[in-house]
Amino acid sequence: MLVGGRHGNLAPEQEGLKRDLRLRHMVMIAISGTIGTGLFLTSGSTIATAGPGGALLAYALIGLWLVFVCQAIGEIATLLPLPGAFNAWGGRIFDEAMSFQMTYMYFINWALTIPAELSASAVIIEFWIGKDSAFPSWVVPVIIIILMVFINMAGVKTYGELEYWFSILKVLTIIVFIVCGVLVDAGAMGGITYGVSNWHIEGAPFKGGFMAFLTTLVAVGYSYGGSEMVGVTAAESRNPHKHVPRAVNTVLIRIAVFYLASIFLLGMIVANNDPQLINATGSAAHAPFTIVFIKAGLKGAAHYMNAVVFTSVFSAINSDYYIATRMLLSLSRNGWAHKKIGYTNSRGVPVVALGIVTLCSCLSLITIFVGSGVVFQWFVSIIGSIIFQTWILILFLHFRFRYCWKAKGRAVSELPYISWGYPYGSILATIIGCCCIFATWYLSVINPPRHPGLLGAWFPWLLSAILFFSYKFIRGTKLIKAEDADLDTGRFIPSDSDKEDLKPHGPKWKRILKMFV
Repeated sequence: MLVGGRHGNLAPEQEGLKRDLRLRHMVMIAISGTIGTGLFLTSGSTIATAGPGGALLAYALIGLWLVFVCQAIGEIATLLPLPGAFNAWGGRIFDEAMSFQMTYMYFINWALTIPAELSASAVIIEFWIGKDSAFPSWVVPVIIIILMVFINMAGVKTYGELEYWFSILKVLTIIVFIVCGVLVDAGAMGGITYGVSNWHIEGAPFKGGFMAFLTTLVAVGYSYGGSEMVGVTAAESRNPHKHVPRAVNTVLIRIAVFYLASIFLLGMIVANNDPQLINATGSAAHAPFTIVFIKAGLKGAAHYMNAVVFTSVFSAINSDYYIATRMLLSLSRNGWAHKKIGYTNSRGVPVVALGIVTLCSCLSLITIFVGSGVVFQWFVSIIGSIIFQTWILILFLHFRFRYCWKAKGRAVSELPYISWGYPYGSILATIIGCCCIFATWYLSVINPPRHPGLLGAWFPWLLSAILFFSYKFIRGTKLIKAEDADLDTGRFIPSDSDKEDLKPHGPKWKRILKMFV
């Protein structure tokens, strides 16, 4: 049984899980989901493609979309902290076929992400051992897979602790980068004053026109993927009413500080025509962050960044394992996969699901032998399309949730957490999201070899339609009436200690600081 808080009616998929994630784990997991190899290695290519202004605008637009997606997650996940998270909401408020479709698609997303990240780990290690080394490239992924099994078998608390420390390393790296970036741009480090000169060279601030901007917009969306995972971790939070809102409310600060500030400084210091920005090799030696550190005169910058990138990959795989196993758990508990997959041991670990995810991760070994470059690009395009699809459906379900909540005669003030900016912010985010999705389709048609191909851009939507309508036809599901929506099964009811924990503690300055940190 779940511990820490109560449930009026326990949802089947909540049985056996442990509420061992604390506030610091939840916040850092949210941070870890945002900061990854996409920011560290490939952020420079956005500047090279669309110029410093185009890149900054692209990150701001996608970031704005993500802010309201996370607000939607926060409002519903605080009320209903289910392992399936947003994937389970469709079956409560719209149509069971939607939950079936979304859960399977989200599992596929992470099942593909694991081998993609594992194949990248072998490339990162080459930085130290050399490409001509006799060291077998498949050894690193195998070691990581073995470690993932042990980590996940230890329980959710071990997962949370690891993510906490990995996230601290990434946050510290970005803070150091921002400080160095400001000093380098001002000429205090490196001996050259850049100022805003790189915003006035040829191609800047907007390079390549509208098509280049569209290309960057699509790529930026990939790098933000995973930020929504805080909705899944809510099921194993000690106090979702406190932890989930705190985690989702940090999204705006994280985007402003980690992404926008970093991209702005990169565009100030490194010219958009610098060939190193492309980083075609995926090496930390040519990563945009490394370039700035080297300009600051910091020795060993490439080695440090390679270590950070490697831990980022390890952290990402750790999260991928966690999310994928919880999606399989949700599928099993809802009767959409074999019931044995839903078995959890005494530590709350879905061990059968873990075994299946481990088998899926072994696909990475195949990509290494056949050449990971082409395969990885297909992985990225498919994963990116699924992420876009997930985000837009989350917004749709939030609109539907509010409609159902009102139809049942309940006031918005009764919600444990109310998303800010609704409905206008959510409408704006939906418009941005639809534009991004149309951009992936458009680019795949006009130039399939260069941009996400037809398989990457269209196949996830085709598969989703097949899953939705086939389930609807076979099971004969119908649209759930708003007044019949189940908004209570699995609902978190705070205990007396949880209510006490929700009350403000400490001096006022400290409480204000906690709103942002």
